Amino acid sequence: MAIPFWRQAAEVFDRRATEYDRWFEESLLFAIELAALRDLALPLPAPRCEVGVGPGRFAQALGASIGFDAALAPLALARERGIAPVQAIGEALPVRAGALGTIFLLFTLCFIEEPPRILRECARALQADGLLVAGSIPAAGAWGRLLRTKQEQGHPFYRHARFYEPATIEGWLQAAGLTMVASRSTLFQPPERLQGVEASRPGLDPGAGFVVLAAAKRS
Repeated sequence: MAIPFWRQAAEVFDRRATEYDRWFEESLLFAIELAALRDLALPLPAPRCEVGVGPGRFAQALGASIGFDAALAPLALARERGIAPVQAIGEALPVRAGALGTIFLLFTLCFIEEPPRILRECARALQADGLLVAGSIPAAGAWGRLLRTKQEQGHPFYRHARFYEPATIEGWLQAAGLTMVASRSTLFQPPERLQGVEASRPGLDPGAGFVVLAAAKRS
């Protein structure tokens, strides 16, 4: 029997959860990406959750109270950070329709077999005034090219990753019944010369290393 894609993608994060968690402490990327998310300066309806929560670093910093993840080991770390852990895949969230106020989907789309499907499921789970905040690494930027090279070389964390252009994700959001309300781009420093935290810019720049798309559920 073929192993489902989601299980293949989650396996390394389950097996190497502590190593992945430690990466957040050793890299400037977390601070840069978190700053861009905060630069959205939007009201974030409750309850807030993160789909693909991992060890809970972003969820804790962004005030999310619930974390969904297919990998079990990272959820134990998220629990230690005050996040209510739920083992589940994003394509089938174990919540009723309209139950969630804000859904963070950060670095998760690149590990999903069918991204439009998870976006439709997030739209189902959002309440009428709900907000989806997605973070992604544009394929065309220097960071996207670097990670695609790592993916092609079989890097354990990126072996199953896929990277997309911001315009593609925006199209998927619209098809799922979500309307863009804000966006930010950051990480314009090249990977070989990352020196410090940088300010994000409004809009979606395919040359950025990280983009944030905020979309509201259409009534």
